[in-house]
Amino acid sequence: MTLVTDTAVKALLDTATSTQVRPRYEGSNICTWIGFKHVNYLVEEAVLDHFRQAGLPARALYEEHGLGLDLVSIDTRILHAFHMDDVAEAQVAPWTKDDDGTLGFKVTISFERDGEIHKAVTSKVRVSLRTDTYLEAAGEVPAQLARFAVARLGDDLEREPGTAAPSEEEILASLTAGQNAYAWKWNIPYPYCHFTERIQMSGYLRLMEEGKDRFVADRGISIKTLLDDRRWIPVVPRSDIRILDEALMEEDLYTVYTVEEVFKDFTYTSRMDWYVLRDGKLVKTATGRIVHGYALIENRRDWKLVTFDQRVVDALHGKAAQA
Repeated sequence: MTLVTDTAVKALLDTATSTQVRPRYEGSNICTWIGFKHVNYLVEEAVLDHFRQAGLPARALYEEHGLGLDLVSIDTRILHAFHMDDVAEAQVAPWTKDDDGTLGFKVTISFERDGEIHKAVTSKVRVSLRTDTYLEAAGEVPAQLARFAVARLGDDLEREPGTAAPSEEEILASLTAGQNAYAWKWNIPYPYCHFTERIQMSGYLRLMEEGKDRFVADRGISIKTLLDDRRWIPVVPRSDIRILDEALMEEDLYTVYTVEEVFKDFTYTSRMDWYVLRDGKLVKTATGRIVHGYALIENRRDWKLVTFDQRVVDALHGKAAQA
């Protein structure tokens, strides 16, 4: 049995840890480079191992204390691209103030290539301990962790009031009206969830990746189109997601991908918002941003960043039909 002790919690809150991480084979979709989603998976794994090293692993927190470990915010910058088979060192530094209601961590991931150490990733993560209400109560939350325990994700945030929602078509139209945006409805399946009922952070990361894919396809510059036409691939220097409320298994989730800014024809920033329809009202469950650029595949090992041409600029601004 895992005991929640003052020593263990002090280690969790005060002691930095390091662990080796390696990107999964699944994340290598173009040549041998690893996509942003799997880079964020490395950040998540480093945080989970920090809990293990403190003696408070996620499994024991849930099975013995009814506390689900949920990443509720992740803000990641990618400074150097990961490749298949890279082995990296992830350092986790606690970042929790005395009055914080969530656990905070700063994660730095570095790897060695050609004899040189590269800082590849920096990330800021917030964690909540969600008390399980699906199964029978596990007893009182250990006092040392009580301020991080919530009855519902987003409890430490000011929730936006829900808005009345009409039909599906009208909902999608209202979410994109007057915006440079694309939206779709999707029913949340169990592989995107955890702790029996709710979508987890990795599920939102998968949807963020899908949002990019759907948006560019809708604008006539799909991933395969630009690959085949000019060997361009999308690259992501930054992404962030924050969970505002819970979205539950088999609820309908409305995802909105909105282009906010195209910067010097070199990168563009998109906001993603997620909503569920609950009691006749739309409730925002998460929000985030992703920064994209494009790179030219030079060979099986190398790529270089490129500026957008007019076709891409027009598509990003919603002018593809006029091009």
